[in-house]
Amino acid sequence: MIARPPSTVPVPDAVALLAGAQIPPHILDAEIAAVDAVHRFGLSRGPRYEEARQVALADIARANKILAAHNPGLIVGSADLPGINR
Repeated sequence: MIARPPSTVPVPDAVALLAGAQIPPHILDAEIAAVDAVHRFGLSRGPRYEEARQVALADIARANKILAAHNPGLIVGSADLPGINR
C-alpha cells in the first residue's frame, strides 16, 4: 500500500480575517515593525552601515518588548536575522 502525503488545506480568507481580528492592534503594529526592522537589518551590510544596523536592532528590541508581553513565542530572535553568525 502506498501512502499518499496529506494534502494541505488552504485557509479561507474569512477564517484568516477572523483570526487576525482577535489580535490587538498594537500587537499587529509591533509585529509589522519587527518584520520591517529585520528587513532593514538585512539590507545594512558592511562597515559603513553600522549605525543603521544599530537602529534596526533597537527597533527590533522595542517591538520584541511589546510582543513578549503578549506572547513570548512571537519575538524575533537571532535566527530570524540575516547575516548573524549562530
